Amino acid sequence: MWGRGKGGDNIKALPIPILLVIDGVKGLIVLGTKEIKHERSVEEPESEVVIRGPRDGFNENLRTNISLIRRRLRDPNLVIQIGQLGRRSKRDFAIMYIKGITTQDLIDEVRYRVACADVDDMAESGTLEQLIEDDVLSPFPQVQQTERPDKASSALTNGQVVLLLDGTPYVLIMPVTFHLLLKSPEDYYERWQIGSVIRFLRYGAAFMALFLPSLYVAMVSYHQGMIPTPLALSIAGAREGVPFPAFVEALLMEFSIELLREAGIRLPSTIGQTIGIVGGLVIGDAAVRAGLVSPIMVIVVALTAIASFAIPAYNVGITFRLLRFVLMAAAATMGLYGIIMVYILINIHLVGLRSFGSYYLSPFAPYRFLHWLDVVLRAPMPLMRMRTTEPRTLNDKKQD
Repeated sequence: MWGRGKGGDNIKALPIPILLVIDGVKGLIVLGTKEIKHERSVEEPESEVVIRGPRDGFNENLRTNISLIRRRLRDPNLVIQIGQLGRRSKRDFAIMYIKGITTQDLIDEVRYRVACADVDDMAESGTLEQLIEDDVLSPFPQVQQTERPDKASSALTNGQVVLLLDGTPYVLIMPVTFHLLLKSPEDYYERWQIGSVIRFLRYGAAFMALFLPSLYVAMVSYHQGMIPTPLALSIAGAREGVPFPAFVEALLMEFSIELLREAGIRLPSTIGQTIGIVGGLVIGDAAVRAGLVSPIMVIVVALTAIASFAIPAYNVGITFRLLRFVLMAAAATMGLYGIIMVYILINIHLVGLRSFGSYYLSPFAPYRFLHWLDVVLRAPMPLMRMRTTEPRTLNDKKQD
């Protein structure tokens, strides 16, 4: 259909609706032909980089994101339910799951929590995540977020529910367990030996990111006898002249590293990384030369920062960064006993934590030995015949 403006010269094309007629079906289906302008093209996600794997990532357009998943899963049982969120913003969202794999209880629970998220403006999926999670006081993420379509597609085949929101490239996956947050899609694209070694390295990095500074503070302050004599003498010589106790020393260095990391993120990408690297080198070297910190503390803090970058999920890395300060304070007051007490409290919290009805520490607690084929180890692909992760599914077999 063509329309003419007031001046008679401005002629523009108006969208023409298409009517779909199906033989034997009463009524007509109206198909929209409105042109959709994408905010940006499909690009590689910057927050989840892999060496081997697909290079496409979600963007801010809901229909584009749905098509990226649909392109990978052409299963006729893939269900897409579209609605709106936000009393004022009216943002479109989509709930996706595979009928016959995902349990109805999980689907109903997701629908109910999303329906209860009644706010004026659903600005981003992070806002929705905070409104539907189980425990708002927990520092651990109970919903997984991703920019990778292959990760979202894999979650659907595992019986999870994927939630997409228009205007954000971050897709929510639920439920989630702790070990899923330490996985990367690349684990399945390489041979099982390589995937297993990388996972071991990742778990070791998580331990270092959480406990290394607090262990150093506890050993130096209270348990010098547990350190080998040559190493103890080396630490004592390096700390000679340092005016602060080990806890204050670690606190100053950790605060400086966190400040540099945050500044590097907020700066333009062309100079952000340079500022972070140069700033760390300059501050570390200047602090050692001034006698404010010991060289060993600089090494400990640097190793901790590097280990935190090895964690695939950014929100889990932030959680470890917060808990690291709590463990350092406990180590400064009670030594190893304080670290053990905080560690026990963290485990008590994680054992009782749920994500949409699934156990957060499964298969560690409750203990399920057969499910360990795809947790710390990545078993050979022919052995991974069953779906071994939470949640429970209607069809546990995924390959013959």
